[in-house]
Amino acid sequence: MREVFVDTSAWIAVSLEKAHYHKPARSVYFDLLESSTLVTTNFILAEVYTSLRKAIGAEQALAFLRFIHASPRIVVVRADRTVEKDAERILAKYSDHEFSYTDAVSFAVMKKRNIKEVLPLIVIFKLQVSPSFHRPAEVER
Repeated sequence: MREVFVDTSAWIAVSLEKAHYHKPARSVYFDLLESSTLVTTNFILAEVYTSLRKAIGAEQALAFLRFIHASPRIVVVRADRTVEKDAERILAKYSDHEFSYTDAVSFAVMKKRNIKEVLPLIVIFKLQVSPSFHRPAEVER
């Protein structure tokens, strides 16, 4: 089954009704759940939890985490030392860009798992960071 990486902006758009792209995000999300394994990281979940807690409160933010961890179609990759070293190499190589540590960990996980599709509703990855990372056509829009 194909794997699609889901970033912070996509999870927020799916989860927050007041998010600008909420309706299309939910539509794409449910389509992907039927055809793909969704991959994210614990670093992304930390960002999403913080954003949701501020926007809708701790109970709903915790409900989001419970849902993610209960879903058999969502894989949460926890960054080990190998992924962290790869992320640090990415940050060093692209130090002239404003990638966060979470971004670099995401790139490293996508490279390690050979994931070529990303679900970002707000495009933050504008640079091809490795030969195995290719932005899907819809990101180019």
